[in-house]
Amino acid sequence: MRSRVAVIGGGQNCEHDVSIASAASVAAGLDAAAYDVVPLTIGRDGTWRDRELRPIGLDGAAQVLRGCDVVFPVVHGPRGEDGALAALCELAGLPYVGSGIRPGAIAMDKWATKLVAQAIGIATAPGGLVTAATAAHLRWTRPVVVKPVAAGSSLGVSLVATPEALRPALDAALALDDRVLVEDVVEGREIDVAVLRCADGGLVAAPALEIVADGLFDFDAKYGGHADFRVPAALDEVDAKALEDAALAAYDALGCAGVARVDFFLTEDGPVLNEVNTTPGMTEHSQVPRMFAAAGLSYADLLDELVRGAHR
Repeated sequence: MRSRVAVIGGGQNCEHDVSIASAASVAAGLDAAAYDVVPLTIGRDGTWRDRELRPIGLDGAAQVLRGCDVVFPVVHGPRGEDGALAALCELAGLPYVGSGIRPGAIAMDKWATKLVAQAIGIATAPGGLVTAATAAHLRWTRPVVVKPVAAGSSLGVSLVATPEALRPALDAALALDDRVLVEDVVEGREIDVAVLRCADGGLVAAPALEIVADGLFDFDAKYGGHADFRVPAALDEVDAKALEDAALAAYDALGCAGVARVDFFLTEDGPVLNEVNTTPGMTEHSQVPRMFAAAGLSYADLLDELVRGAHR
């Protein structure tokens, strides 16, 4: 008998379109012989819609979810990845794929993630927290990266190389969040490590992936088809071990479940944590599936592992 899996995409945030693509790919990638997929979409206005995109509201969605065995949330960003959908599933007593409420909320908050990383000895970029109230007092002294604390897909992220570029960068980031990180530029290779909690409870890290981009790896570089993803990344044993150890430690300290993508800069002094994504892009060609494919785990098998490991 096939399990019924509700795949939720969309969301009320700037990553709506990215989430729609991820959810459609997950729905198509789940083995039809094992799973009966039930798509649900959250509109930009918060309206829940069924597989025919008819508005059904939260009450209607709750009825659909109660008839499913597992929920597979693929909503990136606020009101999704930040623990909101995990909370809905917890309150309804529904098994769900991915991280729970606390790790989702903490990992979505880049400032909180930095504090956790520093507490367990993982280096992060030097930087500070800026709000709308304090932004006017900030002065440019050196090149920095400005980013919203809790947005995703590299939206609102700017490399500020000149004094006159600082204010527009802060405004762009503050348009997406009420808190902004201003960090020193880290010179190093951009390396991602995917970590998976398997259905049997074991924890595995996939071969690392290197992002080779011309300049800042922003939204256009990430989704415009111009980024060069190299997997497995060309690493010596020492660097590969340091990155894997740091990724596993960050995943464990945050209390993640399912799959998470842990992003680093590899510097001369070792890994520097950039961020942790608890609901990473999940099309077949996204970074995480590519990393596990390099380890010999197909996209369908990765999705199967995630569903079988759902919180129960």
